[in-house]
Amino acid sequence: MTITRRTFAAACCPVIALPQQRSIDQRVVFAAGADGYHTYRIPALLPTPQGTLLAFCEGRRDGRGDSGAIDLVLKRSDDAGATWSPPQVVWSDEDNTCGNPCPVVDARTGRILLPMTWNRGDDRGRELHDGTAKGARKVYLTHSADDGKSWAPARDITAQAKGGDWWWYATGPGTAIQIRNGVRAGRIVVPANHTSQRKGFAAHVIFSDDGGGSWRRSAVIAPACNESQVVELSGGRLMMNMRSQSFTGEERTGYRSIAFSSDGGETWTPPHFDAHLGDPQVQASLIRYARPDEEGGGMLLFANPSPPVSPERGKRIRMTARLSRDGGRTWPAKLPIHEGPAAYSSLARLPDERVGLLYEAGERHAYEGIRLARFPVERLEGGKA
Repeated sequence: MTITRRTFAAACCPVIALPQQRSIDQRVVFAAGADGYHTYRIPALLPTPQGTLLAFCEGRRDGRGDSGAIDLVLKRSDDAGATWSPPQVVWSDEDNTCGNPCPVVDARTGRILLPMTWNRGDDRGRELHDGTAKGARKVYLTHSADDGKSWAPARDITAQAKGGDWWWYATGPGTAIQIRNGVRAGRIVVPANHTSQRKGFAAHVIFSDDGGGSWRRSAVIAPACNESQVVELSGGRLMMNMRSQSFTGEERTGYRSIAFSSDGGETWTPPHFDAHLGDPQVQASLIRYARPDEEGGGMLLFANPSPPVSPERGKRIRMTARLSRDGGRTWPAKLPIHEGPAAYSSLARLPDERVGLLYEAGERHAYEGIRLARFPVERLEGGKA
């Protein structure tokens, strides 16, 4: 299992300008079929302190499926997403599955930490979720000290991150955070999810107070909680926003699940449904646009596919960005990004202060490529942010 700076011999696929919609600049960053990969999935977008924009995803070599030969790949941009480097392979392990990027910058050191996961390529998702797989889903960590140009060897942190009776495990997907304020300032908090016989689908976080040297895992957030993102609120609380999913489907309501922590992510309130945020059972993105001490410090951004209630309630279509000015209590402002098929996404505040949304989308299906939408935060409906 290696971390490498190798790039593909094929030229980088061109950045394709898409039709503009309501002052939204859109570009294809990863195109299905380009550079030796059948499909690109699971985006993660991270600005660095040096002004670089990093776009991570899974490069799936032979098909769209969640298992098989999958590499964790990266492109870099020095101009806020206008142009991109050729793809760089961050992590590859022959025909096994390397993925679920969930990066974060440690502001104290400038290092980029990259939690991620691994499994045997011949183990399928259903087997990994129900405990019948040949191998186990494992958790790894790498880091970069040179703005994402090279990466340290992957380090196995499974024993610290994963419960003994857990089957499936996934970091994020999306991005992690570092707590900015309060007694736990500097703590790295990585949103994650897992399955087990006892709890079914559940979420949790892993956290580190020493820059990723050691990790602890939080209390479990259950029932029916899956892929998650975490954000720091004003006043020091954390909020987890989670995909709602269970083995039986009985708990599904069509809304996102949320939970709160007042101790830096160590324990969480019982989850409850957010009636403002629909959930067609898919990953979503959540970030704080402004720090709590900045003007507009209560401003949060959220994005996911947002189909109408009927007849397309469960479809992955109509990628939509939303804005909350009150720390997630309400989400009155929204901006449609793409009307057609769309799935996973990752938000970021770009170096030029625009909003960036890296997301899966296409015209016939959602996995034709990964696009970057860029727009001023003021473009969100409901008044100037």
